[in-house]
Amino acid sequence: MVKATGITNRIRALRFAHAEMTQAELAERVGVTRQTVIAIEKGRYSPSLETAFRIARVFAVPLEQVFQYTDEQYTNEEGTAP
Repeated sequence: MVKATGITNRIRALRFAHAEMTQAELAERVGVTRQTVIAIEKGRYSPSLETAFRIARVFAVPLEQVFQYTDEQYTNEEGTAP
């Protein structure tokens, strides 16, 4: 079983907000395979920084609107980082 990463994303929601873009269309625009997009979208694979920026550029949004990082080790009782 593949362990999920601490990175979550809004790729699926962004795809649908952008004319219901398919995973294949996003993959082609970013320069990766459809399988890579699926793995990133499901949180099974963390993209390289370059790929993450490419995805954000496709949607014309800042990186933080696509990807979020939660590291439970550094999260306090209120659920926020110190």
